[in-house]
Amino acid sequence: MLTGHELVPLWEFSDIPDLEEDGSTFRENAMGKARAVFQRTGLPTLADDSGLVVDLLDGRPGVLSARYAGDGATDDQNLKKVLFELHTKQGTRSARYVCAMALSLPDGSERVVEESCEGEIVSEPRGTGGFGYDPIFLIPHLGKTMAEIPPSIKNSISHRGKAIRRLNYYLS
Repeated sequence: MLTGHELVPLWEFSDIPDLEEDGSTFRENAMGKARAVFQRTGLPTLADDSGLVVDLLDGRPGVLSARYAGDGATDDQNLKKVLFELHTKQGTRSARYVCAMALSLPDGSERVVEESCEGEIVSEPRGTGGFGYDPIFLIPHLGKTMAEIPPSIKNSISHRGKAIRRLNYYLS
């Protein structure tokens, strides 16, 4: 989206080390990454942190979503860990994807927005699209998981899509 702006992916900068995600919130992680890249490049920097928040798991996997089953875990291993932890729990499997998107600008200003996409966790993976937890993340009003819907619909309802549209306001 970001109309009128050229986006340069991080991999174009060979001198940027791995970025730490050591914050306790999505906002802290997103802002930390945006600041770190801005300090190295001097360019306006957009960064995000996102993940799955499951109510029955007291908010887990949360900021650990990408490494929930351990460092180097695959998407499938992370997904299976969530399903394993939920299999004995009673109650509504309400969950949300959360995305914090941060912007660090040369004038010293910073912006962080946070958006979510509400859903439920299904018992068995469904669909082949998307990645991560998409095969178990049901959008109730569609009756489909994120892995079962086309990218155009996913982008219109997703936590990341909402965050980038909201942040785009600051770049206009």
